[in-house]
Amino acid sequence: MLRSRRSPYQFQTLISSTQSTAIHHGRRPPCLLKMTWNFKQGALAFVIRPSFRRMLSTRASVDEKEEVSSDESRVSPSDGNGSVKGDDYPTGEFEFEKFDGWKSFTVKLRMLIAWPWERVKKGSVLHMKIRGPIFDQLQGSFSSKLSLPQICENFIKAAYDPRIAGIYLQIEPLNCGWGKVEEIRRHIVNFKKSGKFIIGYVPICREKEYYLACACGELYIPPSAYIGLYGLQVQAAFLGGVLEKVGIEPQIQRIGKYKSAGDQLTRKSMSKENCEMLTALLDNIYGNWLDTISSTQGKKHEDIAKLLDEGIYRVERLKDEGWITNISYDDEVVSKLKERLGQNKEKNLLTVDYRKYSRVRKWTLGLTGGKDQIAIIRASGSISRIRGRFSLPGSGVIGEQFIEKIRNLRESKKYKAVILRIDSPGGDALASDLMWREIRLLAESKPVIASMADVAASGGYYMAMAAGVIVAESLTLTGSIGVVTGKFSLKNLYERIGFNKETISRGKYAELDDEQRPFRYSGIYRARKIYSIKAPMDHGKGMVYWVTAVNRNDGWS
Repeated sequence: MLRSRRSPYQFQTLISSTQSTAIHHGRRPPCLLKMTWNFKQGALAFVIRPSFRRMLSTRASVDEKEEVSSDESRVSPSDGNGSVKGDDYPTGEFEFEKFDGWKSFTVKLRMLIAWPWERVKKGSVLHMKIRGPIFDQLQGSFSSKLSLPQICENFIKAAYDPRIAGIYLQIEPLNCGWGKVEEIRRHIVNFKKSGKFIIGYVPICREKEYYLACACGELYIPPSAYIGLYGLQVQAAFLGGVLEKVGIEPQIQRIGKYKSAGDQLTRKSMSKENCEMLTALLDNIYGNWLDTISSTQGKKHEDIAKLLDEGIYRVERLKDEGWITNISYDDEVVSKLKERLGQNKEKNLLTVDYRKYSRVRKWTLGLTGGKDQIAIIRASGSISRIRGRFSLPGSGVIGEQFIEKIRNLRESKKYKAVILRIDSPGGDALASDLMWREIRLLAESKPVIASMADVAASGGYYMAMAAGVIVAESLTLTGSIGVVTGKFSLKNLYERIGFNKETISRGKYAELDDEQRPFRYSGIYRARKIYSIKAPMDHGKGMVYWVTAVNRNDGWS
């Protein structure tokens, strides 16, 4: 059950901690929030630093509210695993607070003794280029990959860094889900509350890029920009006809009519259920896109739809109708920034790039918190039980490694709560169940919050069910509708090529996986029963409700 559709990264960015290498594969700065334990209510109280405050107020179910201290947030009624009773959960709203005199002095002092790679000239512009795939995992110092946590953290640091005058954001074609795009967009909006400027520059603009760029205060495109605002689409490819021609028969067993994972192999066209599911998801994303652009640009839905339907248009028209700020080349935008910041005498604009600024610690900027820490453990990619022979580090969720981390967290006294960050389409059912069990045990001793990124489906959604609270983006693809298994029957192919294989067996189901035999039985029904009972019961859903829900739709966004 989703308790909130608000930002998962609002938990992750601000309730982050000094990360253990064994758990997080890298070091991150300490948290912005101190944390205390309320023994009477069994709940965490987040003590907000004066320098940076999230609105963690809650809608109280009772009139009486307990004040933890003069600068602490109110404690919501909670059980031991971090779940919040009723509708009392943090809103996650961002509120910018300027440093007071003492805090500003402390930050300046820390900047003087900072490491050389943390030195940034006053009046600099944070220059970030966002393009291609964006990973939910933290990346190393020498990695060229873009990391969502580091991107979002840079926005927060830049908002409070007195050396940063503003941000120059160049957006190239993106290769990530709408959940990550939504999360970055929200951080752009939050950064603007600091009063600093943020300028967007988009040479190749499609729906995702424009969705992100229009959140900036100013948006520029070059005269020769590629503008492709044509609308949104979903596609599904099918290999059923191809495999039939070569004599290969996929044997797919599934439960749940919306479970479309095997359709690509068995069908020649889209099923009614799959079409219904994809149409609902597309309408949801398209409706959100229209609503966001409309509220940002002050346009009517009809005007936006008309712009998409016309397809081909002149760049000048986008400026005349107020879709962009101006038409300028990159060097012209840089010249405007130099003039705005009084750097005309400088040969080059004072800038700091994304890679260097990612190495600036929050401690240097006075954005650290107390002694108690909250651990963040990330589950990104497909789920498997053990690491394959040719699998690369960080290429997916390895069950046995994940379980070891969870057990270490359960035994550790250093971490008082855990955020489980999920960006996974699912995978191995056994691995998902084993991880669910460990998360459930962890949630019995410490608060656990599941935060969903682009996708948390099937096994990824199953894992989240063990957490006390689940938060997701409005465009996160989440939910699950069943299990599927299968094999290829090669009998016809063997006959065509003259190949013969004979088998002698003992036992009724000894030839269950034989590629020359069709399915006669599968343990998938038992796996489905286990899955459909455990997951919903974690959040108080009954068996009948769960089966009805999963057979009605394949996922939610």
